[in-house]
Amino acid sequence: MPRSASAGDTGGAVSLRDAVLRSLNRYGIVMAYGLLIVAVAAQSDRFLTKQNWLNLLDQAAPLGLIAVGVTLCIIAGIFDLSTGAIFAVAAVTAAKVAAVDPWLGIAVGVGVGTLAGLLNAAVMLTTGINSFIGTLSTSIVFRGIALLTTSGLIVSVADADYKILGTRTFADAKLSAWIFAAVAVIGGLALARTTLGRSLYAIGGNAQAARLVGIRVGAVRTIAYAFSGTCAGLAGVLTSSRTGSAQADIGLGLELAAITAVVVGGTSIFGGEGAVWRTAVGVMLLQTIGNAFNLLGVDPTYKQVVQGILVLLAVSIDHFGQKRSFRTRGRKADD
Repeated sequence: MPRSASAGDTGGAVSLRDAVLRSLNRYGIVMAYGLLIVAVAAQSDRFLTKQNWLNLLDQAAPLGLIAVGVTLCIIAGIFDLSTGAIFAVAAVTAAKVAAVDPWLGIAVGVGVGTLAGLLNAAVMLTTGINSFIGTLSTSIVFRGIALLTTSGLIVSVADADYKILGTRTFADAKLSAWIFAAVAVIGGLALARTTLGRSLYAIGGNAQAARLVGIRVGAVRTIAYAFSGTCAGLAGVLTSSRTGSAQADIGLGLELAAITAVVVGGTSIFGGEGAVWRTAVGVMLLQTIGNAFNLLGVDPTYKQVVQGILVLLAVSIDHFGQKRSFRTRGRKADD
């Protein structure tokens, strides 16, 4: 009898630990962001001002757009390390075409992003190579195309209409912020409410099992790559529209920043688990850290250290949770 009670207690403790880990994974980002806001607000009177937050949203939009696309990829069990290069090639292409017609330039820039995403999918599915290595390779190709397109020069756009998308405001917020919000809502609803979303989660959890139940793994991952490319292309066009110029070396490191935001937001690096809203909070957390450093006069070099620590914590929690999940499933199988 005492043995049975002890076993029951252990099972309860395990369940409690699992529940705590799940809560940390799902809502830890919200708690961390709330604490950050309180801490910075206590140190700076300018932090909670309307203008500061409008600037934060505008600055977060390009990274946020890329991160939304990357979220769908990681949930599906694949990586896209080419988003920074797609961002650049879309921006320079849009700027080049905008010399003829500004709105055509915007459309072509976004289309180039979609095409690059489809090319990623074609390469990964045809060769069967790991997406991490594959998209790292295609990123070099895309960056090279951007360099060839510009001959290493800055492409400037004189037409004021081209700058509307990146500079015009609606209800005090820049259009870029509204576009980021719209894409995040679309991505979130697609994941939570559609067959595509359920398929992405299933493939990320176990691609072979998903294939056995009739899910077209290749087609679903192609959609994820295309969506990621479209988001990166749109982000590049927005940035180019804001400044009225573009060059081949813009967007360096954006792909890693996007993955950082996704992982810090609680999306599992192993695939099969995550949410767009948490990615959005992760993006805002990273942007707020940079904003806080500026307002408080802290050396921005430390920003990378803080972000690195956040990623390490997020991945560690995710890894520990995965290990416990495997152990729990193993015990259930034995029973």
